[in-house]
Amino acid sequence: MSGHRPPSEDSATDVVRWAVFSCVLVPVVLLWYGTSLAGAAGTALGLAAVTAACRILLRQSERGAARLLAEERAPHRGRHHRTGSGTHRGGRHTGGNSPGA
Repeated sequence: MSGHRPPSEDSATDVVRWAVFSCVLVPVVLLWYGTSLAGAAGTALGLAAVTAACRILLRQSERGAARLLAEERAPHRGRHHRTGSGTHRGGRHTGGNSPGA
């Protein structure tokens, strides 16, 4: 192996490589067994279209997974974890609003 890649990138790249390989191999085999050139070309175009669609879906899936992973790693600020002024209700207040002042 030439380098280490994350498992998702490795598997998606491998799927696309095998699909491209089949886009070349299948028409060659069809021609070898006597299918017409037009039939083999049509098959190649169909496989290329399916490969392109699958590649787009894989990339969208990877982006969605990366976004979810980033959201999980980010600190969540829910209702009880607010920051800034005016977030503490109750307790002692500083300033001139005391009843005896």
